[in-house]
Amino acid sequence: MCSFPDQTGTARCIRLGLIAFVLAAFLPLPLQSQESEGIASIHGVVRDSLAKPIAGVTVHLYTKDGSELQTTHTKTEGNYDFTALREGVYAIAGEMTGFETATVPSIFLAVKESKSVDLNLLVRKTAGAPSTSVTPPQFFDQPQFTVSGVTDTTSLGGHGSDTIVRTRETIAKDTVSLAASGGTSSAASLAAINSLKQRVEREPSSADANCRLGQALISGGQPKDAIPYLERATQLDPNDSHAAYSLALANEDAGNYDRTLAVVQPLLAHHDDARLHHLLGDTEEKLGNPLEAVTQYQRAAELDPSEAYLFDWGSELLLHHAPEPAATVFSEGHRRFPQSVRMLVGLGAAWFAGGAYDRAVQRLCEASDLNPNDDTPYLFLGKMEVAESALPNEGLEKLHRFVALKPDSATANYYYAVALWKRRDVPQDAPTIAEIQSSLDKAIRLDPHFSAAYLQLGILKSEQGNFAQSIAEYQQAIQSAPAQTASQLAEAHYRLARAYRESGEPAKAKAELEIYDQLTRQSAQDAERERHEIRQFVYSLRDQPPNQKP
Repeated sequence: MCSFPDQTGTARCIRLGLIAFVLAAFLPLPLQSQESEGIASIHGVVRDSLAKPIAGVTVHLYTKDGSELQTTHTKTEGNYDFTALREGVYAIAGEMTGFETATVPSIFLAVKESKSVDLNLLVRKTAGAPSTSVTPPQFFDQPQFTVSGVTDTTSLGGHGSDTIVRTRETIAKDTVSLAASGGTSSAASLAAINSLKQRVEREPSSADANCRLGQALISGGQPKDAIPYLERATQLDPNDSHAAYSLALANEDAGNYDRTLAVVQPLLAHHDDARLHHLLGDTEEKLGNPLEAVTQYQRAAELDPSEAYLFDWGSELLLHHAPEPAATVFSEGHRRFPQSVRMLVGLGAAWFAGGAYDRAVQRLCEASDLNPNDDTPYLFLGKMEVAESALPNEGLEKLHRFVALKPDSATANYYYAVALWKRRDVPQDAPTIAEIQSSLDKAIRLDPHFSAAYLQLGILKSEQGNFAQSIAEYQQAIQSAPAQTASQLAEAHYRLARAYRESGEPAKAKAELEIYDQLTRQSAQDAERERHEIRQFVYSLRDQPPNQKP
């Protein structure tokens, strides 16, 4: 039987975003508060692997501290009920002779809530007497938020200027991209693939050989080529869940999402495995089912609170405009993995999305200190300060360090120039102005097509009253801008119109304003279309006062 492949090298392109364990879960309320707070209940149905209800199953109810609170037995239709419960966190376990024990380790009950929790019992695989007692399941602290649905993003509007709102959306997408990693076709992997192909030729009926070759092809970035070998492996050994998982993974990487679901869902009926839930989350997100995706990411993190699963849960929440829950997840991820740069970056992005600019900057500065040679925190910091007000001193220092570490980076020089620009003392701050121009000139030398640098240089020249030079810089910004950046082009045309007006050329100014109006409408339409494509989570926070910002 072959083992689960390492997912690190496979393409995990969308974490459309991921997340958090709450630092403190709810304990059941004191007995005397039961009448004032109301009662809650848990009910459900116990079924076998064929989805048939099972009567006579013993179902145990535990409190958070592992104490058994109630015991009941399923009725004819496999149903059970626990009533008169207080608000709190519980666990349930179902057992019956001949079956594996099924547990649900963490169930949060709100006041007067009636929650349905179904169990699936699997036939015991090994002979022997069943256990006479059930070990209370280990709790996973429930998050303080509940994602209850999705809605159209465009119907909710945004807070702050359009530039800030769009920057928040861009940074959310950039955060998701930190979870992506592609397969590699290195010489070592190609050699391994060739060796495994030779083995399959010698042993065509070996499930293990076919499975291992399929896994190597996935790691080598060839998922479509992997599918036939993995299908053969599962046919040769239908009980090999590892080969089946690899087959699902290959189909997901190859874009065969319906086939992925067809493979994963039966596996989950027998193996409540974090990797299966995570893969299902990837697939559901790509199929446009974000509510199901975030549920699967959360379950994966509950079963295995690894850095990767926590990050993906948080980024999925952030992608779908749920910054407060995302911040909760990333905070827990940072607590568990304090050396993870991307976890702190994700936390900074979540604070920024929630409007907490200073806290966002602080987290990104901390991330840059963890690994000063990692560009990611600086790039996020630069994008934020372009859209927002001046950086605090610490943020400016980090961007200066970015330039010092990467002097030949056009982006580093540009972001540092913008940070200096927003901190300048106009018009007396001649040394700072000179440093800004030097950094922008260097960025353009390093990247002659750096449209944003030309635009910023034009703004500098315009403020100095050098409208002829600013016009030339704005024109160069327009020529260098990628066609898809309508918003940046719009600003360049608007500033060019102002420069023409100041230069006494009203006809040219009018023409540029007409282009600006057209691009502004186009940019708004593009933004609205993108927001329609990303559904927004509807969520509630349990212990947070209304309208409280993160």
